[in-house]
Amino acid sequence: MAKDPYTVLGVNRDASDADIQKAFRRLAKKSHPDLFPGDKKAEDRFKELNSANDILGDAAKRARFDRGEIDASGAEIRQNPFARGRGAGPGGFGGGHRPGGGPGGQAGGFGFEDLSDLFGGMFRGGGGSPFGAGGQGGPQQAEDTRFALEVDFADAATGAKRRVTMPGGKSLDVTIPAGINEGQTIRLKGQGAPGPGGVGDALVEIKIKPDPMFKREGRDIHVELPVSLGEAVSGGKVDVPTVHGPVTVTIPVGANSGTRLRLKGKGVAATKRDPAGDQYVTLKIVLPKTPDPELEEFVKAWSARKPYNPRS
Repeated sequence: MAKDPYTVLGVNRDASDADIQKAFRRLAKKSHPDLFPGDKKAEDRFKELNSANDILGDAAKRARFDRGEIDASGAEIRQNPFARGRGAGPGGFGGGHRPGGGPGGQAGGFGFEDLSDLFGGMFRGGGGSPFGAGGQGGPQQAEDTRFALEVDFADAATGAKRRVTMPGGKSLDVTIPAGINEGQTIRLKGQGAPGPGGVGDALVEIKIKPDPMFKREGRDIHVELPVSLGEAVSGGKVDVPTVHGPVTVTIPVGANSGTRLRLKGKGVAATKRDPAGDQYVTLKIVLPKTPDPELEEFVKAWSARKPYNPRS
């Protein structure tokens, strides 16, 4: 059973939309699966946060949840037929009157149509209602169709459009919003399977392909950049990959492994609600794969003349 979304996000029931989004982003950043590779509990926690935000982050869903019309998973809650808002008294009948005991032979607050609804629900699928043809005990819900869509890391960061084929063969264009997280669900209204209750929605769960180069933390992206000994000592300009395309950066003179450069606005793309993230480039000095005698002799001679302790 899904947990109460207010409890999951740690907010009060009167929390503002901004407070809810702030709580979700803070918790999602701490629980992102990229930070805990292979940790099933972290993955489940992240999905739980997304599910809670799917309800509280949508004004209409939040209102329906608060009214008790849907549960914590977003599923419809069938109302109790004994509590129809007609002044129900003890035992489910209105005002203490017996059925059929009201003026003019009418049921006191619990009419014939109420019993028809009640027994229609009890006998649905079991031979029909004794009060109505076909045993239609109430409106049936439409069926939602669920499936997963795998997207590239860059597409999840910058946004994209993808065409998917539904189980029944129907093709749909899905808009991937910039900054979508692993496990988030995109709802396509009216694109699910047809059924007795109408046509349901298509629920697309996003799976993000891991990238060997880029790592994401919130809306920022991190990458490690190998540089040569000459580039580290003398500085220079090199091209750096980003999710938006290559960018030329300047390596400072005397750079060390671990030096970090910031590329403003080159992280997750901006949306109407969130600013663009940054990309952080961490330098890593890489020596030639094959040992070079000339370089070795030079370094020995230089070290003898210019000794220093990098661990001091």
